[in-house]
Amino acid sequence: MQLTGSHVLQAPVSRIWTLLMDTDMLARVVPGITRLEQVSENQYNAIADIKIGPVSGSFSGSLSLGDIRENEGYTLHVKQNSKIGNADAVVKISLKAIDDAQTELSFDGDARLSGLLARTGNRVISGVANTLTKQFFNNVEEELKNSHL
Repeated sequence: MQLTGSHVLQAPVSRIWTLLMDTDMLARVVPGITRLEQVSENQYNAIADIKIGPVSGSFSGSLSLGDIRENEGYTLHVKQNSKIGNADAVVKISLKAIDDAQTELSFDGDARLSGLLARTGNRVISGVANTLTKQFFNNVEEELKNSHL
C-alpha cells in the first residue's frame, strides 16, 4: 500500500518539528496509535488499534525514527503484529518552509500487509490510505491549535 500526501500547515517549520519529535504528540497524530513507550533513543514500543473495512484488531510492535535531519524530516519505520496479520511500513516525512508562518509537511512511503489484514484490506486499501492521510493531517492541525509548543 502506497502512503503519500502533503499538506500546508499554518505554523513555522520549527514548531512542526517540535511536534513531530514529541512522543506523546506523535502518538496522538499518527492514526491508530494508542500508545508509544520509549525503549531507547528514537526507538519505541507501539500499540495500535486499526480498522480496515470489516476487519479490526489490536497491534503491537515497534516504531523507530531514522535519518533524522533537524527541521527537515526523518524516516519513520513501523512494524506491527496482530492475530489478523502484520504491517510493516517505512515512510519518509519531510518539512519544507513556505514562509515564516507556513510549512508543507509531506510523506512518502510504503506499507506491506500480510494475513487476513492484507486479504481483506486489498479490496478497500486506497480508500483506507486516503482516510488515514486525511486523519493524520487533521490530527496535526488540531495539535497545532491546542498545543503551546
